[in-house]
Amino acid sequence: MARRLMLQGTGSDVGKSLIVAGLARALTRRGLKVAPFKPQNMSNNAAVTIDGGEIGRAQALQARAARLAPSVHMNPVLLKPQSEIGAQVVVQGKVVGAAKARDYQAMKPKLMEKALQSFEIVSSGADLVLVEGAGGAAEINLRAGDIANMGFARAADCPVALIGDIDRGGVIAQIAGTKVALDQADAAMVKGFIVNKFRGDASLFAEGMTAIERLSGWPALGLVPYFADARLLPAEDSVALERARRPGDGRIKIVVPILPHIANFDDLDPLAQEPEAGLTMIRPGAPIPADAALVILPGSKATLADLKALVAAGWDIDIKAHVRRGGFVLGLCGGYQMLGRSIADPEGIEGPAEALPALGLLDVETVLIGDKTLVHVRGRSALTGAPFSGYEMHIGRTEGPDCARPLLVYDNGRTDGAVSASDLIAGAYVHGLFADDAQRRAWLERLGGAGSELRYEATIERVLDDFAAHLERHLDLDRLLAIAR
Repeated sequence: MARRLMLQGTGSDVGKSLIVAGLARALTRRGLKVAPFKPQNMSNNAAVTIDGGEIGRAQALQARAARLAPSVHMNPVLLKPQSEIGAQVVVQGKVVGAAKARDYQAMKPKLMEKALQSFEIVSSGADLVLVEGAGGAAEINLRAGDIANMGFARAADCPVALIGDIDRGGVIAQIAGTKVALDQADAAMVKGFIVNKFRGDASLFAEGMTAIERLSGWPALGLVPYFADARLLPAEDSVALERARRPGDGRIKIVVPILPHIANFDDLDPLAQEPEAGLTMIRPGAPIPADAALVILPGSKATLADLKALVAAGWDIDIKAHVRRGGFVLGLCGGYQMLGRSIADPEGIEGPAEALPALGLLDVETVLIGDKTLVHVRGRSALTGAPFSGYEMHIGRTEGPDCARPLLVYDNGRTDGAVSASDLIAGAYVHGLFADDAQRRAWLERLGGAGSELRYEATIERVLDDFAAHLERHLDLDRLLAIAR
């Protein structure tokens, strides 16, 4: 049996995903076979696995940190929000339906069976499984039937290290309050705590660490200083969008409207690192700047709902004016569908069955029918000849005259996407285009830039190695291994 250790948090976005990734890389470098696992995740940032399914983007990054190919069993339950009260439910990589929050509670017993089954599969080839919790450990209103935190820890006999975030303030109360809220049996699963994202002189918080130990009865496992380069790694979910992202100061202005159900927005991360690219993400109420060189419509988990939101924000008018000025527009997946003449959802896959006129900038039409496409692809851009690698993750077929001018040509000869006769407007289903250095450079050159020497994938590897070394300095990894059982 593999040893197991669960990293839970006092809340969302305290750094659980990153610490699991860092520990996975650090312990893999020690020669251990480490595997990541998250029983339940909620995110519209997903990745396609080698076994033809989908998991949370964070688990794919953790697998990379452990030098493993991502598997559907690393994240057996993935919830992809489609509305304020409901989500698509993905089990072991495949969509099984949609459920409102209250209905989902009734599904949990069967989902626990699937989570434990996947956990055994992941454990079978590992020395150590690092399990990530979801949200906060003390969400006792959701404790009945819980499969994400203490419910799973108890079922799988996983000792827990609790992570608190000092950067948001109140970390003493975060951790001590978690101890107060948990029942005795759940609290006994916690073997220590980690304080994350500390800034400044660590000696000034020594009394704070002692106070947490006294109030919680749990030992301190480490104080982890803030790691600035974490911003260079793919974001886990839309929580990251709630933090204001400083507009890029590059001379080529690239504008991205943030829609309510934005998905796979890590497509944009490589552009944010380009010195020439001034990547600006705008919210409703802000117009699309007149000096934008490129507008990108990103992926969406609810394309029709986001199309309505785009029109309500007046961005449809702004985008058409941008095109009249000679500006470029790129649609990715759901954004590609929005650029066409119409989108129809006759089976009600994303919500009520309906059809809407779209932006009409590409002569194509989309119908949301058929099985979900989940596949890794490679090829070249038909516009620039630059190579790319990425993945498709979508439901629907898009057809029309502009598809005769595809954006992408796959190595197997298949094509994807469409380009307008003016060459100003393009769209495709493939995610991950800008992670390819040659493809990203070709787009920047098309916009009047020169491209940089940025090596995006090499940067990800460097940051993972640097963060692993960071954790080696500030956490007692031997003690964490001793806690794991």
